[in-house]
Amino acid sequence: MKAIRVNAPGGPEVLRYEDTPEPTPKAGEATVKVDAAGINYIDVYQRSGHYKLALPMTLGLEAGGTVTAIGPNVTEVKVGDKVAYSGVPGAYAQYAAVPASRLVVLPTGLSTRQGAAAMLQGLTAHYLACSTYPLKSGDTCLVHAAAGGVGLLLCQIARMRGARVIGTVSTEEKAKLAREAGASDVILYTKQDFEAEVKRLTDGKGLQVVYDSVGQTTFDKGFNCLAPRGMMALYVTRPSLNHHIITRAELLQRSDELLGWIRDGKLKLRTEYEFPLKDAADAHRALEGRKTTGKVLLIP
Repeated sequence: MKAIRVNAPGGPEVLRYEDTPEPTPKAGEATVKVDAAGINYIDVYQRSGHYKLALPMTLGLEAGGTVTAIGPNVTEVKVGDKVAYSGVPGAYAQYAAVPASRLVVLPTGLSTRQGAAAMLQGLTAHYLACSTYPLKSGDTCLVHAAAGGVGLLLCQIARMRGARVIGTVSTEEKAKLAREAGASDVILYTKQDFEAEVKRLTDGKGLQVVYDSVGQTTFDKGFNCLAPRGMMALYVTRPSLNHHIITRAELLQRSDELLGWIRDGKLKLRTEYEFPLKDAADAHRALEGRKTTGKVLLIP
């Protein structure tokens, strides 16, 4: 089978489209024929060596596909099931062996591409809006990178929970997407000081929560935007998604709710950018060049 392998850290050019053995499921595992793999910024950090991992490796932590084989002691899925997963390495490939306890069977009417697009960023948005700071009617939140993969979903879930959403974006095109996703106000941080704008928009009262995926450049100003006892939720750091889906019960509870919203049309996925698996390097260049909005998928 073909897979995208990293043999040495570096830029997008180190992504190699290579032949590797098709995996055989061990006890507790299922083999998934990957229909689509999700691209996430953590993949860039792993590729570049910013996150140090044993090499060589197959990149990718998220996919949707079809179960083609199961190992001993697997009860969670069966051959033929349409599934999705996140947090398991090796998704940039035609097939992946995945612990069955990490697989979510997709509801009827949801495609495997939608599953691949929903899991990592959708579950992240879910835990941020429903657990880290459970948004409620009357709250005002700030979503940085509001037109990104997590940002667009977070805006929608926040609105669904009755909160007022202020988003920050870099361009007018991204501002339009953020508004369509539910942001009532959008700040172009390339032209406006977001701290001053937030204070103006909230009449100086501040925010109940800032959802910050950026970090250093937005940290101090974000703190200054908070109302008394407001929360700064940094989701570039721990706790991460894996800490919020540790048990299978919690994984299923979150994913059932998330995928149900998508199935019912309450939550819209934006998957404008799809690349063939062999063009993973081009996909990484587009992501790092801030040329993408929403979810980026690789199609084996």
